[in-house]
Amino acid sequence: MAKKSKFISHKNNHKLQEIGRLILGFMNKQSSKIYNYKQIADGIDYKNPRQRELVIQSLHKLLSEERIKEVEKGKYIINLQIEGTLTGIIDFNQAGNAYVKVEGVEGDVFIHSKNVKDALQGDKVLIVTYHFKGRKLEGSVLEVIERNRDEFVGTFQLIKHKDFGFVVCDKKTINTDIFVPKGKIGGAQDGDKVVVKMTDWKAGEKNPEGEIIKVLGAPGEHETEIHSILAEYGLPYTFPEEVEKEADEIDRQIHESEAAKRRDMRKICTFTIDPKDAKDFDDALSIQKLENGNWEIGVHIADVSHYVVPGTLLDDEAYDRATSVYLVDRVVPMLPEVLSNDVCSLRPNEDKYTFSAVFELNDNSEVLKEWFGRTVIHSDRRFSYEEAQERIETGTGDLAEEILVLDRLAKTLRKRRIDNGAITFDRSEVRFNLDENSQPIGVYFKVSKDSNHLIEEFMLLANRKVSEFISLKRSGEPTGNTFIYRIHDDPDPAKLEALKEFVSTFGYKMDLANTKKVAQSLNKLLGDVKGKGEENMIETLAMRSMSKAVYSTNPIGHYGLGFDYYSHFTSPIRRYPDLIAHRLLQHYLDGGKSPNKDDIEAKSKHCSSMERLAADAERDSIKFMQVKFMEKHLGEEFTGVISGVADFGFWVQIPENGAEGLIKLRDLMDDSYSYDAKNHLVQGARTGNQYQLGDEVKIKVMKANLIQKQLDFKIISE
Repeated sequence: MAKKSKFISHKNNHKLQEIGRLILGFMNKQSSKIYNYKQIADGIDYKNPRQRELVIQSLHKLLSEERIKEVEKGKYIINLQIEGTLTGIIDFNQAGNAYVKVEGVEGDVFIHSKNVKDALQGDKVLIVTYHFKGRKLEGSVLEVIERNRDEFVGTFQLIKHKDFGFVVCDKKTINTDIFVPKGKIGGAQDGDKVVVKMTDWKAGEKNPEGEIIKVLGAPGEHETEIHSILAEYGLPYTFPEEVEKEADEIDRQIHESEAAKRRDMRKICTFTIDPKDAKDFDDALSIQKLENGNWEIGVHIADVSHYVVPGTLLDDEAYDRATSVYLVDRVVPMLPEVLSNDVCSLRPNEDKYTFSAVFELNDNSEVLKEWFGRTVIHSDRRFSYEEAQERIETGTGDLAEEILVLDRLAKTLRKRRIDNGAITFDRSEVRFNLDENSQPIGVYFKVSKDSNHLIEEFMLLANRKVSEFISLKRSGEPTGNTFIYRIHDDPDPAKLEALKEFVSTFGYKMDLANTKKVAQSLNKLLGDVKGKGEENMIETLAMRSMSKAVYSTNPIGHYGLGFDYYSHFTSPIRRYPDLIAHRLLQHYLDGGKSPNKDDIEAKSKHCSSMERLAADAERDSIKFMQVKFMEKHLGEEFTGVISGVADFGFWVQIPENGAEGLIKLRDLMDDSYSYDAKNHLVQGARTGNQYQLGDEVKIKVMKANLIQKQLDFKIISE
């Protein structure tokens, strides 16, 4: 090796850091390989004598920082045990660059596309960090510790006149094509949408190797794309035969011997209120006036835990799925149909086993007594939300009196909840009218009315009271009992400050002095922007300032609802955490001791993870249907609202149908635009023309890509 440089000047320090980054990036491509300085210099294309001297200086700097090790004189290897290595989950953007989220480290570590090695979306990776040009913290992937997944959805491309091909993955965040060799094609034809399983990725190879395990069909076809969405998120759309068999063998009879062990509420007025197309009725309400003038309200939930028992195939499958998935044209249930739509569904004029929370309320909706336990009920009537709403609005129809009482009590509960700090996000949800072939023929928005709020308030009451019953002694002191909570952390203070500063430009004020003031400010803000041009923008930014709700054994409370203790108890047909809550509640009612917290925490994390996957799949199915609906409107012009801004473009949403399309900055020909993240806008360098979140713009629909589930719009000059 050439003579060592004894002195590194301050002037050269930044340059050496940059060269060090290149060296680490080169060496981590094969992190187990030993290199001499010439191989390293050639690898980063530093070949003249002056450049090689800088490489030598940089190597000594990396040695002093223990970023690399000298295994023998003049031979180097990356040091995987150095302090500068971190472990985290990698998240790619569409440009191929990535960020690694490291637990306990504030902010994500940026990874340039050149330094991602063989990592794929969601993988657990080991990275080495450094400060690029002495400023920004960056990293390079050293190795993949754990694959997030090994099955991917994409389009098969057969190489002409060859017997091999590549799968081009649907998700742009998968930054490589998968090579499929001879004998591993699995009957796929060129252009088919397929599921490919990654089997190997040899060191130094550009592409991983895989085999096609399922042919989904022709891209763009309805069934192909829906099944692709489910396959993309690893969500099964059929049950294993042995699980269906176990479900079919369940005893569907209501036995008086079992009913005798339960509180019999079959003679009390009971009914369900659900969407008109619902088939799984997992909750019912009962109401009767007591002699003292108070109201006994029963919240009755399908007793799934009576039928789905730990250790069975049925329970294992339900846990794996953790949630039902609601796509635009179908439900992928957590439980087989015999359970979800029959045995556990609280259908009218049938006796059913239930798990109930029964409350005595006065006319001010104050809970005077509560009771929890197993019951047997008989639903007298099945209402749709529309039918219940008609009784609320007109005061006429069967059971109108009972529904009006429940509505009045629910409104008092809702007002008290909001006064105590609950936040009233009430955004409408897009829905589609489909023909017999599942083609979209219309779009409408689901808007919550009094009948929806009625059910919501009594479900919230049951969820909260069950949680408090298990978590608090009569004295108000915590019991320390293990339970599964639905938690929602406080908003990110930095995001709230940014929101406060931004809305002030529109004349709105926010008080961030404490949690309650923040909630009051948000509610006032959401009310004040109703019907204004900036409503969509401010509502979107307020939503983005919120944390994500998850399941946990740590009862930190639910910020959005304003509850100190909250759990999911009311939907065990479609959510596994509710089933866990039922089992734990019965365990404590039977006098059982607190079970192992780690076991319930692991289940909580699994359920949270599956819930995120289901939500992503549901969003993808809506995007697919919106693109399909807009295919018929290519070339048409609409007025839309800017719904998101990024460094490569901005999104515009069409209010009447919820469809969202991208305007790429490179397609704006009137000027050169740059992104202003702080003010959520892009601005022209020459004209000063701005496109800001919330602005109204006129667009033309240019392209509808069903496979990418993406619409491209073009700005129409006024």
